[in-house]
Amino acid sequence: MKSYRGYTEFVGGLRLPARLRSLQAVAMALLLLVLPIGATANAAVPASGGNGTHVYLLRGVLNIFSLGLDDIAAKLQAQGIPVTVVNYLSWSSLADEAAAEYRSGRVRTIVLVGHSSGATVLPDMVARLDQLGAPVKLAIGLDSVFRTSLSGRVGRYINFYIGNGNGEPVARTRQLHGSLENVNVQNVPGVGHITIDKNEVIQRKVISAIDAVAFGSRPSEASATRKPEARAAR
Repeated sequence: MKSYRGYTEFVGGLRLPARLRSLQAVAMALLLLVLPIGATANAAVPASGGNGTHVYLLRGVLNIFSLGLDDIAAKLQAQGIPVTVVNYLSWSSLADEAAAEYRSGRVRTIVLVGHSSGATVLPDMVARLDQLGAPVKLAIGLDSVFRTSLSGRVGRYINFYIGNGNGEPVARTRQLHGSLENVNVQNVPGVGHITIDKNEVIQRKVISAIDAVAFGSRPSEASATRKPEARAAR
């Protein structure tokens, strides 16, 4: 038996009666239905990679509308960047986990990405990590539909929102120490609230911004030279 971030997997050659095997199959099927709520993507990879970077991705409500974050996670892992994918409801415990990894030195660069409700809680997570002494290097929100405000320390915060939909800009507070960019992506072909995380253009922007932090590569289209507080993406 081995543990996987709060979940248990039975391994080995244990022989069970047919009836118990059937019950086990049903139990495993139910587990697979709920596993995405708190699952960690590829827990076998090191705690950090690429300049000590670890990316924490937060899905929105019900986990069924933010599966594009899984695609982003897979692409980052292919570059050697460790990721953790959870439901937004776990943001507080995830902040504690990230802060512990940061204080231990296993993670040196914290990156956050959230979609929908996952984007809504990002400012709270940034503030909590700052309080815990683990500043966020980069945070990227994908179409939060609630008004939020940003405070605390963050190297760079990019809020992609759909201006002609229900998306909202993030407000700057006097307590903010860092860069805030509100980017209106309403003109990106095929973008919508439940597709923004799956949109290839948006995914490239997200990954390019993360690569700029992890590997020192040239910043993505998201860092165009126009006024950062409110601009449109093409």
